Amino acid sequence: MKKYISTSIIAAVLLTTSITGCRKDYLSQEVNPNNPSVSTPQLTLAAALVGAANIVSTNYNEYGVWSGYWTTSGNYVPNQGINQYQFTNSTFDSQTGGPWINLYSNLTNFNTLQNISSDPANANFKAIAMIMKAYDFEQLVDSYNDVPYSQAFQPSTILFPQYDKAADIYHDLGKQLDAAIALIKASSSATSPGASDVVFGGNMTGWVKFANSLKLRLAIHVSTVLGASDPLVTGLAATAADGYLDGTIEADCNPGYSKTLASSGASQQNPFWNSYGVDVNGNPAGNEVYFRANAFAVKFLTDNNDPRLGQFYAPITSASPAVTFHGNIFGDTSPALEPNPGNSSIGPGLDQSPTQPVILFSGAESLFLQAEAVLKGYITSSLTDAQLYNAGITASFVAVQAGGSYVAATPGSPQTPGFNYTPPASASVSTTLAATYYSQPLQNVSYAASSTSTATKLEAIITQKWAALNGINNLEAYNEYRRTGFPVLPSSIDPAAISSTLPTRIFYPISELTSNATSLGKEGTINPFTSKIFFAK
Repeated sequence: MKKYISTSIIAAVLLTTSITGCRKDYLSQEVNPNNPSVSTPQLTLAAALVGAANIVSTNYNEYGVWSGYWTTSGNYVPNQGINQYQFTNSTFDSQTGGPWINLYSNLTNFNTLQNISSDPANANFKAIAMIMKAYDFEQLVDSYNDVPYSQAFQPSTILFPQYDKAADIYHDLGKQLDAAIALIKASSSATSPGASDVVFGGNMTGWVKFANSLKLRLAIHVSTVLGASDPLVTGLAATAADGYLDGTIEADCNPGYSKTLASSGASQQNPFWNSYGVDVNGNPAGNEVYFRANAFAVKFLTDNNDPRLGQFYAPITSASPAVTFHGNIFGDTSPALEPNPGNSSIGPGLDQSPTQPVILFSGAESLFLQAEAVLKGYITSSLTDAQLYNAGITASFVAVQAGGSYVAATPGSPQTPGFNYTPPASASVSTTLAATYYSQPLQNVSYAASSTSTATKLEAIITQKWAALNGINNLEAYNEYRRTGFPVLPSSIDPAAISSTLPTRIFYPISELTSNATSLGKEGTINPFTSKIFFAK
């Protein structure tokens, strides 16, 4: 979770209010661009970026389980929605929250920012808004497929927006990213966002690389079903020279996360830490005790001698030798199911501190995307696909601080009960460990051992991307599984599970059934096991 550009200097009010100061429903509360909000571009930008960080870090628990990373704890009754696939339109999206509501609310803020930043002096704010709209809309498409897009944000004239085709949205997002990159490059004298940019601190080169990496992700997604001649794929060459996120720079959001409570008593902690680590009172957070290690990921990491095992998961205290890890089988309801603390919790590589940044787009993921693009000839690079693959593994090792040590300690650290984890003294330790790891002659670990064909190389790239995305971007890990089938993930063994296969998608939210039923009805009947996101195999 390495932070490359420190921007932790935004006032605590942004943490406590998050995006509530400018949150508006996408159907009926959009600000008229001819009568813009009294909020400044600076405040709107910072709050909306914090909102985006909250969403990507805490809204996708089901994908964390279905991706083979987590299981629901044996201390609780089986989760019908996640373990048994018995979910409805309200399971993952309520009338007041969930990815759909949260993303559209946040998109309204970025849309407002784009509109109030029409002054050429505010070109950088407008470009960031365009990039982040693409970032949020991609998550909507990846979860629901067709969604309102071209008719969104027009409540004065369109109360019930029609749904656009998912592929069409993707293609327009690519155009918006190209336009944002061009706007940044043409606006060198525009006002710097400065401290209000809680991702890159006003470094617009970072935003160009972020936009280009997001564009690459969109192109890679569509390439599997739409082919190398798709405009998103052929358009990669035009901006390849602008570079991508990598092991030296990634998109991290940190507005000044702090363990200190706000005057209102609200938490100012990193949202992932606050949800999956320790709450503001120093107790294990709700999701920390509810989501535990999945046996599938624990076995993969163990079988491949992967030192990240102790970063993604914490050791258990009831085993011998002391530093031992355990994961439950997804959906297990047998008497052998381990309750807490016999099942590993989320580890210190993910839960590093209450002040850690939220990763919006990791350097490791970008490097694996580049590796696939070079492998398939979509882009050219000074690095080979093998070098990019190894660099992706290295970036992941450094980000989760692989190479530290566990020592027995007095219980009291909820992420590592009975243990303390000491990170490595420097990133070079993690880098050396990564080289040792990917030099093993193991399929899907060593690129050379996986290089019998393009197909086996691709499997290695996706498998290692899956390993690197553990807990960092659960949605994207599941996207890649649906796109490629790698790795072969286990379905639930819960005897009450209604399918022997993993879901291909979730339902549209209950809020759409009640507020936009006619437009939603045109999407037809959704089957969560056969209806696919457009780029899925």
